Amino acid sequence: MRATCWMGTKDIQVRNVPDPKILNPDDAIVRITSTAICGSDLHLYNGFIPSMEKGDIMGHEFMGEVVEVGRDVKKLKVGDRVVVPFPIACGHCMNCESHLYSVCENSNPNAWMAEKLWGYSPAAIYGYSHMLGGYAGGQAEYARVPYADVGPIKIPDGMPDEQVLFLSDIFPTGYMGADNCNIKRGDTIAVWGCGPVGQFAIKSAFLLGAERVIAIDRFPYRLKMASEQGGAETINYAEVDSVPEALREMTGGRGPDACIDAVGMEAHGMGLIGAYDRAKQAMMLETDRIIALREAILSCRNGGTVSVIGVYGGFVDKFPFGAVVNRSLTIKAGQAHVQHYMKPLLEHIQKGDIDPSFVITHRLNLNDAASGYSTFLNKQDECMKVVLRP
Repeated sequence: MRATCWMGTKDIQVRNVPDPKILNPDDAIVRITSTAICGSDLHLYNGFIPSMEKGDIMGHEFMGEVVEVGRDVKKLKVGDRVVVPFPIACGHCMNCESHLYSVCENSNPNAWMAEKLWGYSPAAIYGYSHMLGGYAGGQAEYARVPYADVGPIKIPDGMPDEQVLFLSDIFPTGYMGADNCNIKRGDTIAVWGCGPVGQFAIKSAFLLGAERVIAIDRFPYRLKMASEQGGAETINYAEVDSVPEALREMTGGRGPDACIDAVGMEAHGMGLIGAYDRAKQAMMLETDRIIALREAILSCRNGGTVSVIGVYGGFVDKFPFGAVVNRSLTIKAGQAHVQHYMKPLLEHIQKGDIDPSFVITHRLNLNDAASGYSTFLNKQDECMKVVLRP
């Protein structure tokens, strides 16, 4: 089969690789009909996530048709259309039974690697390094899906791929970012980052009852989508002296009730602080640039919540923890527990509350994946989201 393979930093190639096979009795094989490039895939592309090996198959946002099932699979049959969640979860450990699927205790066979960096291991993730399991991803013609009765959700007939594909990751991730904010009617929510996850965080905040959402970014086309599609007020951080000061002015001096960091480890910074973080990262003195997270903490109102859904990999510098403690802030973070959110979010789509396909700007053949990565990384042609079709 053809698959998108990581061959080194900024080196993505579509190659012929062996077809996946059933390895365990609870596996399924899915023929991929749609897959996507995620913003967190760019961290792999840029070389910021350790334990990638040449030839690793990329991709954790995918859906398709079941073509084979193991003998223990009861809920799926050949011919079912399914969306596959990006965290691989066993469904039976303490965390899975608590709906904390992205920290499944059993799915990562390389847990020892993650424990060296993070203390404990989270769940495995498709196509996202050997530290997180070494599982082949879904930017391919076929994929093996472990624990097939736990993860995939069946899609009703008549719903096109583009409406439901993002149930695999970015819609539940954005929704969980808003859900973590404990939104009450009338709240004001600020969202850092107007990429695809940020766009879904904006939409989700309104679905959960926010009165105002303020979106922060520097690219006009992304701010325009946040405003026109999401209904957000916007701040172009390249055009203001201070984002926290701008937010104070917009909220009567109090600050947003909750702040969502949908940026993560490769945040762009202006001026001296931006240069500082880039220099420290280049010298391997820190792994992550946390400009957006610093601003979110310093902007949030006293007693408010900072929700972190951007991907962070390791260690950070100049983290304003004094502000967290002395101003009674709550920080909630995590990879999305996608399996927990898929069914209710599918119902939102069926009811017409949201059509997630609004973020798609580029549709490419799988063979063009390398150009899709480059276009997405460099934000060429106003690229917001790339969908690949095998």
